[in-house]
Amino acid sequence: MSRRHAAEKREVLPDAKFGDRVLTKFMNNLMIDGKKSVAEKIVYNAFDRVEGKLKKAPVEVFHEALDNIKPALEVRSRRVGGATYQVPVEVRPERREALAIRWLIVAAQKRNENTMEERLAGELIDAVNGRGAAVKKREDTHKMADANKAFSHYRW
Repeated sequence: MSRRHAAEKREVLPDAKFGDRVLTKFMNNLMIDGKKSVAEKIVYNAFDRVEGKLKKAPVEVFHEALDNIKPALEVRSRRVGGATYQVPVEVRPERREALAIRWLIVAAQKRNENTMEERLAGELIDAVNGRGAAVKKREDTHKMADANKAFSHYRW
């Protein structure tokens, strides 16, 4: 990590079908080996499945799922004297979004459906309903922050 200056933020272009920047970030995170068309196909087909099951606009479902996954607090390690404390801190908005996207993808990959489209659709539906591995990850993060509330005075 550079000490001189922070890296400048690059602005991503909105996706072709829905015109949504967050969805483009999601696809870029899902993409493997630079195969963006494959990632797009997976996401769009998963959205079709979600729309078929929930009868709602898939982009709204996607954003609602992300909102259910975004963490408000997390713990960061802070060394004071010889001891390392887990200090709860609030999560910046960009990091919230990035964590939610990452957790959603990892949770979908760990599911045991046959194709990634089915896994992603299932995880999105679960996240909207407030269950699933990605939502559990957020709950665990919040529990960890709550358990370490006593060290919040070490915040920096």
